[in-house]
Amino acid sequence: MSEEKYDVLKIQNQLCFPLYACAREVVKRYTPFLDEIDLTYTQYIVMMVLWEKRSVTVKELGNILFLDSGTLTPLLKKLEAKNFISRKRSETDERNLIVTITPEGEALREKAVEIPEKMSQCVALEPEEAMTLYQILYKLLGRMN
Repeated sequence: MSEEKYDVLKIQNQLCFPLYACAREVVKRYTPFLDEIDLTYTQYIVMMVLWEKRSVTVKELGNILFLDSGTLTPLLKKLEAKNFISRKRSETDERNLIVTITPEGEALREKAVEIPEKMSQCVALEPEEAMTLYQILYKLLGRMN
């Protein structure tokens, strides 16, 4: 049997591996900046949504961040314990849990505003390259959903 048949299993032939490895490296580079504001990367992306929208349902948050409620629930509980967010049932439809940023969560925004610039220095891409990568990744995400 020819070994060529197994070329598809070589790591250098996998698109998933460099995506995975880059994602891990990017998150690793975020860690020291996020440690300064007491957030994990996943908590940070939740806060970014809330800094923009102020209030969202858990379902909306999951759709925006490509996270399921099993991942979001413990994450939101931790953010609530830090007093960065509040969670309560919708008055019009109690099936919906609404997540709202608190004044403390809003104040955290000021501390976080420098993180994207610090990260751009860690990721050595030209602005055009970064935009191309961004567009390709969102195109890929769109095709997977």
